Amino acid sequence: MREAYLGIDVGSISTKGVILNENKEILSSAYIWTEGNPIGAVKELVGLLKQNFDDKAYKVVATGTTGSARRLAGTITNATIVKNEITAHAVGTTSFYPETRTILEIGGQDSKIILVENGVAVDYAMNTLCAAGTGSFLSSQSRRLGIEVEDMGEIALKSKHPTQIAARCTVFVESDLVHKIQMGHSREDIVAGLCQAVVANYLNNVGKGKRIVSPVVFQGGVSKNVGVVAAFEKALKCKVRVDDYAHLMGAIGAALLAKNGNVRREFDFSMEDVEFKTREAKCGRCSNNCEIVCVYRDNQMIDAWGNRCEKGDVMHRNARR
Repeated sequence: MREAYLGIDVGSISTKGVILNENKEILSSAYIWTEGNPIGAVKELVGLLKQNFDDKAYKVVATGTTGSARRLAGTITNATIVKNEITAHAVGTTSFYPETRTILEIGGQDSKIILVENGVAVDYAMNTLCAAGTGSFLSSQSRRLGIEVEDMGEIALKSKHPTQIAARCTVFVESDLVHKIQMGHSREDIVAGLCQAVVANYLNNVGKGKRIVSPVVFQGGVSKNVGVVAAFEKALKCKVRVDDYAHLMGAIGAALLAKNGNVRREFDFSMEDVEFKTREAKCGRCSNNCEIVCVYRDNQMIDAWGNRCEKGDVMHRNARR
C-alpha cells in the first residue's frame, strides 16, 4: 500500500484540507466554512476528504496542521506536525514554484506577505487591525451592492473608469462607497474601485516597507477574484501567478511538512465520529491567573495550553496523578 499525507489548514473563515501522494499529487481535497466551530469543521472536512480517498491503494501515514486553529486541529487529529501559516504557505508554494520571490496571501479575515530567497522565507508581515484588505470585507460590500462575491472579479474587468475609493481602513472605504453609489457611479466602476482599494490597503499596510520582487504568487480565497489579481498586476507592474489550488496552499504546505517530517503515524478517519470538547479553566496558582484551554476526547483530557509557567501545566499535573 502506498503512502499518503494529510494537510489541514483551519482559519477563522474557512477550513481547507488535502491528501497528497508521494509525488505531491492531490488525491482528495475539500474547502468548507469554519463557521466559528473549528472542531466541527475539521470533523466535517475529514468526512469529505474520506469520500474521495482510495483507502485500498493508499494509507495516510503523516498529518500536518496549520492556520489560526492549528494546535486544536493538531490535537484532535493526532497530527505528526503542527506549523504556522508562514512556514506552510512558503513550503507549499516553493515546492511547486521554486523560483518564487514574493507570496501575497489574502484570506477571509487576515492577510500576509512572505518574502522568499532561494526557496526559504526570509521575511513576512501580517495585517493587524484593518480588515479592508480581506475577503470578509469584499463579501460584506458585495451584499451591499446586491451581487455575489464570486461575480465581483468578472464585473470589475468590465470597468473602463474604476471609481476612486478611499483605502485607508474599512470605515473610510464603506463611507466613501456609499457616497460614490449616491453620486451615480456605475456598478462596474464601483466594483473595480473596491478591488483596487483592497490592493492599495494591502500594499500600504501589509506590504509597507517590503521590497516586492517578481516572480509573485497570489494565494488565499481572494486570489480567485480576477479583479483583485488585475489590480495587483497594475500596482506592481508585473505578472501575478495564481495557481488552481491557491486557496489550498496552506493545507498543501502542511501535508508536505508532514511528508518531510520524521514521525509516521497512521491517520484514523474514524475521528470524525468521536466527540471532542474544549473547556476553559482559570489557573489561579500565581499572579498570572492564566486561562487554560483543555481539550477532551470522549471526556478524557488529551491536551491543554495557555499556561505561562509550570504551575499551570495541567497535562503534567494529570500525568503525575
